[in-house]
Parts: sequence; structure tokens; C-alpha cells
Amino acid sequence: MELLDIVDENGTPIGRTVEREEAHRKGIRHRTAHVWLLREGVLGTEVLLQKRSENKDSFPGCYDISSAGHIPAGADYLASAVRELKEELGIVAGEEELQFCGQRRFCFRGTFYGRPFVDNQISNIYCLWRDVEPKELRLQREEVESVLWMDLAECKRAVAQGRIKSCIYPEELALLPDKRGSAG
Repeated sequence: MELLDIVDENGTPIGRTVEREEAHRKGIRHRTAHVWLLREGVLGTEVLLQKRSENKDSFPGCYDISSAGHIPAGADYLASAVRELKEELGIVAGEEELQFCGQRRFCFRGTFYGRPFVDNQISNIYCLWRDVEPKELRLQREEVESVLWMDLAECKRAVAQGRIKSCIYPEELALLPDKRGSAG
């Protein structure tokens, strides 16, 4: 059972918790941490996309954020971001290596496996500049099927035009820096 803090409109825990499944069934606001891996490629900045496992409870088989996860009750954004990087990709990083890119609030309503799914979340968005080859990563197979590097500008276009099967929001990609040391 995964417990999440229920949060207010600013992402501050209100002193109550909810099971993850119930949060998604009822649309109860909770927190997540998103980390985008970036590297300097030959033609410009590249972003690492993960392909979600076909067994995921939402968006199976879709391309997604490099690493993301729910924040367990009592935990904070940065610690959760670092934990998810290690669990999903096998990447060890320090909190100080993550660059804060912004915060997003959104609510997605859909249906998966015949059941309603409402994801009402406040997400802190981070990037990590790390040049790693996919074969060097230790993927958490129940979460991540595969990964691939894509030119960031091309990724933004492909997502906006629906040319790749993804659950990526163009607004979130717009928060990412186009080059090291710049803002989105």
C-alpha cells in the first residue's frame, strides 16, 4: 500500500494521507517529482525518454518523462526525485545535481483497463545533465520497458503534433533548458 500526502493548491501537505489507488480513483490532489535527463548532443540538447511498461496502470507503452514518481507521505520532492532516478534507471545522483525547472499543477481524467483514472497532481520539475548510454542504465522492468535519447527540439515538435505515442505535456517540455546553464 502506497500512502500519499493530500496537499493544498500550493502542494503543501494538509495533514491527511490517501492510498495511491484511491487518489487516482477520486482525483485527490497529491505530489509527484519529475526528472528529465538532458545531455549535449552533436546537434543540440537531447532528452532521455522512457517507454513505460505495458503493465503500467496508466499510459502503458507510452513515452514519458525520463524518471518520475509519486512522493510518499512524509517525504519531500528532491529526495523522491533522487530515489526514483535510482529505482527506475539505476542512476545515482545527489539532490544538489538536480536543477529546478518549475512546478506544474494539472488534472488528467481518463480511463484505463475499463476503470476511471483521475490524476490530480502538483509536480516539481527538475533536470539532470548526465550523458549516459541506454545500455549503461539498470531499468526497473516493471516500470520502464526501454529508453531513448531524442533531440529536445524534435521531441517538443513530436509531442505537440502527436507524432509519438506519449503521455508528455508540451507545457512541461517548455520548462526545460535548451542548453546547459539556461532556463526553459
